[in-house]
Amino acid sequence: MNAVEKLYDMLKESQGRKGYFFSLDRERVFDLLESLIKNRERYGYMCCPCRLASGDRDADRDIICPCAYREADVRDYGSCYCNLYVSAAWNEGKIPKVYVPERRPLEKLPY
Repeated sequence: MNAVEKLYDMLKESQGRKGYFFSLDRERVFDLLESLIKNRERYGYMCCPCRLASGDRDADRDIICPCAYREADVRDYGSCYCNLYVSAAWNEGKIPKVYVPERRPLEKLPY
């Protein structure tokens, strides 16, 4: 089992208990998990692969996966910003799959 598969199994179990599921798009999920692993190697923590990290753990604390915005995103849209974590209703096609807007405040962006 490779690192991505191990991370998938670990997160699927731990986050599933909390009511968060992976998207059924397994290729996208594995791409995102691979990017999380690369960010851990690069920065020392698994920051969101869909956002720009600063490399400062304290400044990036809100985007360490699962990010601080996931709960509200899944509640309001059925999916987090990356479409990594989704609700059961999202996976079952019971709610529309819409673009999830960025919630991270502009002042937190590293540029």
